[in-house]
Amino acid sequence: MNPLNHVAIIMDGNGRWGLKYKKQRNAGHKEGLNTIEKIIKVSIKQKIKHLTLYAFSTENWKRPKSEIKYLFSLLENFLLTKIEDLNKQNIKLKIIGLKNFSPKLNKLLRQSEQKTKNNTKLQINLALNYGSKFELINAFKKLKKSKKKINEKNLNDYLQTKDIPDPEILIRTGNTKRLSNFLLWQVAYSEIFFEKKLWPDFTRKDYNKIIKMVTFNE
Repeated sequence: MNPLNHVAIIMDGNGRWGLKYKKQRNAGHKEGLNTIEKIIKVSIKQKIKHLTLYAFSTENWKRPKSEIKYLFSLLENFLLTKIEDLNKQNIKLKIIGLKNFSPKLNKLLRQSEQKTKNNTKLQINLALNYGSKFELINAFKKLKKSKKKINEKNLNDYLQTKDIPDPEILIRTGNTKRLSNFLLWQVAYSEIFFEKKLWPDFTRKDYNKIIKMVTFNE
């Protein structure tokens, strides 16, 4: 049985959950944070080394400005209140995507990465303002400029996921069956699971079930 190194998750369904149960999308985004904390605990218990969470895509800028503002306020609050706890748990935070936010949020992201950079128990890769097509185009441009041979190994060196193993598992909640411009290169050989449950309803049991299915099939 091979150990899992990397699980990637598209956390879909927060807004729909909020509308269904609280009559507002933002309530779902807040509730989704609780699920993130549960999944982090399971990942540590399962000794998974990398957890990549698709938090905000390049396409998400099309959402209402009020919703975007609320999402970033949630993220700021999370970093301010939880980063010390993550650090104590020996968890590393890495941002993939473009740090093109407010000066305050950019500073918080940099500080959080710096504070946790030497931690080794679990690396959380937070995909923020991330789009896989942009990542690939940018990587090819840099590779061409470097004059190196165009091959898989050299291209990997210019991806935002450099030094991160490809995920063995990709999970998408929310009953939507598409990749939505997420890790298109990296998930070429991943086991993909499309879950009907909305992200706030996704449980430890659901996560453990998927992990068990993959590890027992190795």
